[in-house]
Amino acid sequence: MNKVEALKADKNGLDVLADLERYAQLGWESIPEQDIQRLKWYGIFLRNPTPGSFMLRVRIPGGRMTCPQLQMLADLANTYGNGVIDLTTRQQLQLRHLVIANVPAVFQQMHEVGLCSVQTGMDNVRNIMTCPVAGLTAQEILDATGLIHQLNEEFVGNRDFSNLPRKFNMAVTGCPDNCLHLETQDLAFIPATIERPEGSIAGFNVLAGGKLGSGGYRIASPLDLFVHPSEVIGVTRAILRLFRDHGCRESRTTARLAFLLDEWGEARFRLEVQREVGWELLRAGNDARESRSHDHMGVFRQKDPGLNYVGLKIPVGRLQAEDLAGIADLAMRYGSGEVRLSPNQAMIIPNVSDRKLGDLTEEPLLKRFVYNPTPIQKGLVSCVGNDYCNLAVIETKSRAVDTAKRIEAMISPDMKPITMHWSGCPAGCGNHLVADVGLLGKKIKVKGVVVEAVDVFVGGRSGPDPKPAIKLLEDVPCDTLPEVLCGILPYHSREKMHWNKQKTPRKRTQPQRAMDRSRVKPRMVHDAAVLLRSTPGLR
Repeated sequence: MNKVEALKADKNGLDVLADLERYAQLGWESIPEQDIQRLKWYGIFLRNPTPGSFMLRVRIPGGRMTCPQLQMLADLANTYGNGVIDLTTRQQLQLRHLVIANVPAVFQQMHEVGLCSVQTGMDNVRNIMTCPVAGLTAQEILDATGLIHQLNEEFVGNRDFSNLPRKFNMAVTGCPDNCLHLETQDLAFIPATIERPEGSIAGFNVLAGGKLGSGGYRIASPLDLFVHPSEVIGVTRAILRLFRDHGCRESRTTARLAFLLDEWGEARFRLEVQREVGWELLRAGNDARESRSHDHMGVFRQKDPGLNYVGLKIPVGRLQAEDLAGIADLAMRYGSGEVRLSPNQAMIIPNVSDRKLGDLTEEPLLKRFVYNPTPIQKGLVSCVGNDYCNLAVIETKSRAVDTAKRIEAMISPDMKPITMHWSGCPAGCGNHLVADVGLLGKKIKVKGVVVEAVDVFVGGRSGPDPKPAIKLLEDVPCDTLPEVLCGILPYHSREKMHWNKQKTPRKRTQPQRAMDRSRVKPRMVHDAAVLLRSTPGLR
């Protein structure tokens, strides 16, 4: 039995809450190693780069927050932390530099505004994602907001599912715009329709077994299932039971749902799900997603006349507490007192009237958190990096910003938008394997000196026609990276770095998509490699 399974067998992770007050009084050095791990069930992470300091990850279902919640987190970050707040790629916020003595007070104040951090770490159902503009656009197939809250109520704090073999990421969306990287999720419900004599029925097709860490990007498997919204809870419960009871518990590196799917195959897995739910499951419907991706950044009309939503880029997801409070203030004055968090590290202010829109866009804060970012900044995403994360090998956030600025100074300003994602380690929290350009941090030696470097991946994407990124270059020193990328980025405008000129059909069944995925044509890898071979700094 590995160490984590041993500590879970000894005591459920949720039971550590009873010891929190005692640890708060005695100090962090009094906490046994096993309970250091169990505190992650409540989103409390001891960070080795900052001994004695904890990160707190806040659970934010679907990325929807009220302004009082945002203002409370800003106050907590200033009062008990170092004022730094990070926006994650799972629609959550993280506070830095908390000490254990203050965590009970932080929990109490979060509870007062309806926030919690339960099950944002370790082996349970993590924050459940949905489209950040759910309910706002006429283009969506259905609004999954209600389902997100039902799922949260069903599984958060539920001891039947608080000891899974490994973490479980999931998303439910009726958005056709591919804004959530659904193929990277352990379980994803994607918008779909089926035709019946009485007309078209909207619901979800089901993907399972996606992942980014634990060995790289595994594209989630279509289970050939169509699920009505009323069946989502039951199907999720069945899949969690299968994972809990049959997933691997010997090795942490092979414990994700993906490995159970590989062992059983999609056909058997589907049959087992049907046995668990106890009713006959329908075959997959028509995938209702568009072939394009939309990050919801900018100014867009809502389905209700006279209203707009404004998506603001948060550069590499990092902001100060006063900035978070400032965005909350803007949402109160110009919107409806709500802010949505996006997986591409943006914040969305909904329900801005036509009358107020012009004034909002002139606010000084929108000079730094812009709604019209440059083509490079628009798709720039970064994990936390080694200034706060135990696992990261390099510092990512400042590297990402500096690299983007240097690239923009060297390339044409009218290039098409490009996604550029940074991950500081193979865990892939920056989603580097689904980006046009993915950068994976590492350390190398150059003339006997250890320097920060990256491997460069290109051509990754999620959506109806997902592709894993292909490693193009290895051991590129970060100091020379902008010049290297300027040799790659012009190819983006030629074929969007995805190797396939054929356009994705508007609607296809899931089995058809599975066949399409095998048609990867890396024609440009050789061309790019030849072009860059003489570039200084490459190995």
